[in-house]
Amino acid sequence: MPFLTSLSLEDVHRYHRVVTRSGMVECHLDVLLWLQGDMQQWLPHHIMIAAWGDFETDQIQYDILSELPGVRTQNAKSNAVTPMLSNLYKRWKTLDRKPVALNVETSGLSLVEPGVNQELSRALKAMRCALVHGFSDQRGNHDCMYVIFNTRGPYSAAECDAMSVVLPYIDAALRQVRQLPDQYLYPAIQPIETFSQLSNDHDLSEREVQIVDWVAMGKTNPEIGSILEISEFTVKNHLKRIFKKLDVYNRAQAVSKFKSMVKKG
Repeated sequence: MPFLTSLSLEDVHRYHRVVTRSGMVECHLDVLLWLQGDMQQWLPHHIMIAAWGDFETDQIQYDILSELPGVRTQNAKSNAVTPMLSNLYKRWKTLDRKPVALNVETSGLSLVEPGVNQELSRALKAMRCALVHGFSDQRGNHDCMYVIFNTRGPYSAAECDAMSVVLPYIDAALRQVRQLPDQYLYPAIQPIETFSQLSNDHDLSEREVQIVDWVAMGKTNPEIGSILEISEFTVKNHLKRIFKKLDVYNRAQAVSKFKSMVKKG
């Protein structure tokens, strides 16, 4: 790629050190410090939003990483963030799923609704450019999209190329970090009420509800086992019982039925 071939020998070594650190993160703070370090040389930004899910139906989860005060995932409201991400996704998809550099000041893009989520709204108003890129997660059967914002702009062709090269490492780093409660696809669900409802209607145990919930979020069996601190074999056994109780034959059917049950609840 042009990005890699344009680097000096010293920068190649620095690049190697940076991407190697992607496998060492253990928490959101680690990811933020990593992104605000040498990564800024290639992807300068003040705000990064990682998003994944079904963008066609606005069933989107997201994570906001920023050094700016108050600009955090837990402070963001989905009624402001989701429409913005949906619009950015449409632009990225229209342009053949290649890195898209936007001049926010003149693009006419409505980033957030007035009066909603003040910290994020004020921060985004100060941004002058955005860079959007993503990919399809074939295992999770959903799209992933990353957006970075900066106060200076626009992003160059070299930075677009850098986004393509480093994005897999950024994605890998975030996949090692446990999701925040605010990142659940169905945030309105209260665990006790959900477990009770599904237990009564479909005889699912609390553990089985947890597992099918993680499956709905695109997690693999090994990932679910790691999150719940059980073996992959145990996850598989739970899934067999879940399929039987829900009267389905595979993960996709189980997720579809689970989403239907959640919406009814």
